[in-house]
Amino acid sequence: MSATSNAGDDSQQRDHVGFRLENSWHAFRERHSRSRGHVPTVTPFRGYGVSGRVDASSFPTVAADHAAGDDGAHGWVRILARVVLARPGAFFNGLRHSKVVADGVRGWRNFISPPIPYAEVEARVGGKTFYLDADRGGVLDVRIAVDLEPGWHDVVLISEGSEPATVAVQVIDEKAQSGIICDVDDTVVVTALPRPLLAAWNSFVLSEHARVATPGMAVMMERLVSKAPGGPVLYLSTGAWNAAATLTRFLSRNLYPKGTLLLTDWGPTEHRWFRSGMQHKVDELRRLAEEFPAVRWILIGDDGQHDPEIYAEFAKRHPDQVRAIVIRQLTPSEAVLAGGRSDHTVNATPGVPWVYGPDGHTICSQLRRLGVI
Repeated sequence: MSATSNAGDDSQQRDHVGFRLENSWHAFRERHSRSRGHVPTVTPFRGYGVSGRVDASSFPTVAADHAAGDDGAHGWVRILARVVLARPGAFFNGLRHSKVVADGVRGWRNFISPPIPYAEVEARVGGKTFYLDADRGGVLDVRIAVDLEPGWHDVVLISEGSEPATVAVQVIDEKAQSGIICDVDDTVVVTALPRPLLAAWNSFVLSEHARVATPGMAVMMERLVSKAPGGPVLYLSTGAWNAAATLTRFLSRNLYPKGTLLLTDWGPTEHRWFRSGMQHKVDELRRLAEEFPAVRWILIGDDGQHDPEIYAEFAKRHPDQVRAIVIRQLTPSEAVLAGGRSDHTVNATPGVPWVYGPDGHTICSQLRRLGVI
């Protein structure tokens, strides 16, 4: 719940003007869309969780509805979704119809469905029912307490009597010791755009079929996964949740390992006009370190400014939780468009190997010499 809805008039005066304007814009779009007969639609995203461990992290976990017979689960699952309004028949199982996808979805289409602020969502998983609340942007990001065996499981999500949407969540064995965290732009997909224009072009203009995969990266990641199957695979990006379905299809078409996207919600916060993409990555890395204390991560990014610094700082804080840092080197032209290269920070993390290469094949060779694959 936002500060605006919790603290009354005094808090409203303290909230950033952009925050209040966005709240009003969401409310207007919701009223207008409902008046046109649009219906609630849940767009689900893959989540992750842990089996069989009493979790002591600082992230709250929602228990099942008492009527469903919750007995105090030790495992948990992180549920990710977005609740929007759309014309009837525009989506099936929370996803656009196949013909629209086959024709190529322009990025701006991901932003035309208005969110339902604070939408109530019913989640069914493992024979239990949970009642959850989305945030003011319609984004659902909630941990639920449920005991599931390691592997992939289906979660069914419903909001306001919508058509059920089913999504898979990856439950990780508590004994898992290896995982992958991978950046998206300039790491798994070639962007070749100035950073100030990158987000706008990828999100609003580019057809999803026009995106180009970085050579060899999918093969490299698949070899990492095959070396330690069953570990968590996370794609960490500063992109907006609106584009999650498009990115998921891109990763699938280009044979990247199946995993969870960790995106963000663009726009104002209570205190500033725009959220910090860097802070989003830092916060998610901190969260994953706490949720998976036994996992040693392979961190994959690019040298276009911030990934090396973020990963180096994480490795200094959690040296026992980093197996290696992999940095895809941009070409000279890509580096210019990205605003320059990040300084090499390998010496800042003694004991943690760094791997640099322009493509997946080169990186694979170095990882093989290190015994990682």
